Amino acid sequence: MEYTIRQLADLAGVTTRTLRWYHEIGLLEPARMGENGYRYYGPAQVDRLQHILFYRALGVELPRIKACLDDPAFCRLDALRDHLRQLQREQGRIQRLIQAVSETITREERKEAMSAQEKFKVFQEEARQRWGDEAVDASQAKLAALRPEEQSRWKELEEEILTRLNGAVSQGLNPSGEEGRAIARLHREWLCFSWTKYTPQAHRGLAQMYTADPRFTAYYDRDQAGCAAFLKAAIEAEI
Repeated sequence: MEYTIRQLADLAGVTTRTLRWYHEIGLLEPARMGENGYRYYGPAQVDRLQHILFYRALGVELPRIKACLDDPAFCRLDALRDHLRQLQREQGRIQRLIQAVSETITREERKEAMSAQEKFKVFQEEARQRWGDEAVDASQAKLAALRPEEQSRWKELEEEILTRLNGAVSQGLNPSGEEGRAIARLHREWLCFSWTKYTPQAHRGLAQMYTADPRFTAYYDRDQAGCAAFLKAAIEAEI
């Protein structure tokens, strides 16, 4: 069975503009082009679009999706199983957040105070699952050992990064430009207050989460949309 670009767009819940863009960048090419210039898609393209949308739902960027799907070793069944595992992990994460928010609401309604440990318990658990107990414990110990002047500098850096991000995005600056790279260096300095070991690879990996994880995006984009993406690109350009 073949689909026109409009039919496939309606079926998948995307726009025809999206499908044209995917064609332009080589991510999803039609099965054939009609003499009238119309695009026609077959079963193979339907399967590929399904994978693209699964990956996008997980926050994977388009170049990475293309590399995965174009890999000669790509296996549809293995990819579907991996999608399922990642979605199940995300489901568990969301459920834990729901429980934490519900508990916070209940405690607020009852006028019951929550300790700092209770407020951040869910985030600590997730960090331990992602990076391991040793890394989290070491980071917490380093932060706890900061002198008062170091704590002040750490907080000042956070505010400076956010302020300069908002300014850079509102001015339409290039993340790989001088200001973007300067912000990336400030971000590295900020990280080193809590990281026991800094590596460019780890920094780049964290930056990818700023656009892949909605919580990070919401934090950086709270005053100006696009700040998370700018910071990610600036870090990648600097390191």
